[in-house]
Amino acid sequence: MTHLAPPPAGSSMRDRHGVWRQQSDSPIGANIRAALGALRRYLWMALAIVGAAVILALIATMLDTPRYTAAASVQINDQSDEVLGSDFEGNIAAPSDWDTDRFLNTQLDVLRSHALAERVVDALDLADNQRVLMAMGADATIAAENAGVRRNLAIALLRENTAIELKRATRIADIAFTSTDAEVSAEVANTFAQEFIQQNLQRRFDSSAYARTFVGEQLEEARAELERSEAALNDYARSVGMIRTRDALAPTARDGAAGTVTSSSLLQYNEAAIRAREARIAAQSRWDAVRDAPALSSQPVLANPTVQALMTRRADLESELQAARARYLPDHPAIARFEADIAGVSAQLQRTASAVRQSIEAEYRAAAGTESRLQGQVAEARGATMQEQQQSVRYNVLARGADTARTIYDGLLQRYRELNASAGIASSNILIIDRAQVPAAPSSPNLPRNLMLGLLVGFALAGLAVFLRDQLDDVIHVPEDLETKLGLALLGVVPRAQGQTPIDALQDPKAPISEAYHSLRGALLYSTSNGLPKIMVVTSAEAGEGKSTTSFAMAQGLARIGRKPLLIDADLRRPALHRLAAVGNGRGLTDLLVSSDPLQSATVTVGGDAPFDVVPAGPIPPSPTELLSSPRMAQLLEAAAELYDTVIIDSPPVLGLADTPMLTAIADGTVLVVEAERGRSGALKGALRRLRAMEPVILGAVLVKFDPTRLGNRYSAYYGKDYYAYSREDDRVPA
Repeated sequence: MTHLAPPPAGSSMRDRHGVWRQQSDSPIGANIRAALGALRRYLWMALAIVGAAVILALIATMLDTPRYTAAASVQINDQSDEVLGSDFEGNIAAPSDWDTDRFLNTQLDVLRSHALAERVVDALDLADNQRVLMAMGADATIAAENAGVRRNLAIALLRENTAIELKRATRIADIAFTSTDAEVSAEVANTFAQEFIQQNLQRRFDSSAYARTFVGEQLEEARAELERSEAALNDYARSVGMIRTRDALAPTARDGAAGTVTSSSLLQYNEAAIRAREARIAAQSRWDAVRDAPALSSQPVLANPTVQALMTRRADLESELQAARARYLPDHPAIARFEADIAGVSAQLQRTASAVRQSIEAEYRAAAGTESRLQGQVAEARGATMQEQQQSVRYNVLARGADTARTIYDGLLQRYRELNASAGIASSNILIIDRAQVPAAPSSPNLPRNLMLGLLVGFALAGLAVFLRDQLDDVIHVPEDLETKLGLALLGVVPRAQGQTPIDALQDPKAPISEAYHSLRGALLYSTSNGLPKIMVVTSAEAGEGKSTTSFAMAQGLARIGRKPLLIDADLRRPALHRLAAVGNGRGLTDLLVSSDPLQSATVTVGGDAPFDVVPAGPIPPSPTELLSSPRMAQLLEAAAELYDTVIIDSPPVLGLADTPMLTAIADGTVLVVEAERGRSGALKGALRRLRAMEPVILGAVLVKFDPTRLGNRYSAYYGKDYYAYSREDDRVPA
């Protein structure tokens, strides 16, 4: 049953050969660690670049000429103040945000324009002001040039040293001017603001003058046209005998024959006839009410005050008569007197009622006559008006032409008066908010800002230099480089031996080198799904990197845990294992390859307390490649794999030789030894390409001769003075 060994510590996974591969960390973490590592390696170079940049910024600041900046601020409004009232310009809709932005950008372009710079130059006479020209940076020889050249140079320098900026979300524009003279800076900035306002007013005045001239010409033409149309209208009215009233001058009266004497008479007669008809109808109604009814039974008669008074008197007398009859005999004189009074009042009441009835009839007759006469007048006036309407067709055409001419003339006259009234009003939409003050301190050079800029530039250059140096540096410095630069799993890290040879250091199992190889041994025990490979090839890209020492340490470490390893020196050109094991090299692998002798005839047992067998290289043959690629080599390895737990082959370097690729093709695993601070990733990549052409099982790489103290606390804590070490005998605490 196949035993699946547990994975090494950390996040790992198996590759297609069943070999455990440590997974890389997140790209961000790996990049941060790589950047910090590169910074530690090239820290002094980075500090030198930053220091040089700061020193250059300091020197440039000290050598720079002080310059002073003065700024004036102006407010730019969309419209001027309405001096003549809100109705002077008519109703103006509020501008949109887009129109406002376009207007403000237009004003900024005016501030930066060549024309405004010319006005400032002329206002200050800068072409002949040597002091101002020198303050703006002109050469001392400018005085010898002609006036035109000086003026053009002054305009160019003025625009070059002027900065226009609109404050965000406001209508305030800052006009800043920089020169080597503080007073000149303030004077030029203030002049810029003043000339900007004057230019705006001049532009408005020129526009108003043109408008007055144009409106005046149009007004004269309209006046002549009005006179002509009025004369034609009057001539026609006189020719047809049409008399106009005052109402004819109103535009609403220019319809038909309205406004003439005939039409006015018709209107008056018609209104009088209507009123007469109303009066006749009312009189007729009253007469109809009393004509066929008894005199004292009609309402108009009863409503008469005299009738009401007489009826009241008669009622009182009748009441008194009844009282007398109740008191006296029928022939009593009092009764006769009351009866006589009642008869007199009744007669008077009849006469009064008849008079009221006659007055109502007379009123009706008069109203009917008045209505009849007015109807005749209306008919007569209507005929005259109908005749006059036929003549008013031409009159109306002429009247409407005169009205149109009068309207045009009135509008132009009103506009002309408004233009004349506004001609002398100097209202500007530009206001000065703050005048430029003479600066007390120079605006440049700014030492803190320049030093900060130099520091930032230094950091940028240092970062770029460290990045380029790190990218161009293909040396393996730290264990992570094996994964990032070569894509190999890290099997172990072996520190550099201090003050002794690696073999001597291996004799002490508590030494850091021994501990490192113990860690390598543990990684190899679980490097594949079947545990420790049967046949392993230990190689390196170049000679002298420590592959022989690593092979010896691997065999010794496996022997110490009870495994039975066989170490074979397959470097038939420059063998080294016989010196590390302190054995002779008279007989070895070469003798086995050229003969059919058994494997045990060339093995030597070494190791003392942890013995293991070693096959030295033997005599150096004339053609090592042919021997290592022969079938005899495969037979020897097969026989060794049956006799030993594992076979470790110390092979030649990969580059320039064909020995190692052939050995890795028949091995169960390959370990690549890389020397720190020596192995170039380019050479290592070339070696890996040669190996992978044979499709070997590459278990990983071992970084040897690693000096952690050169890389800071990150690695020195593991292999330096702070490494977790064994306690001394005299430091143990008694139980």
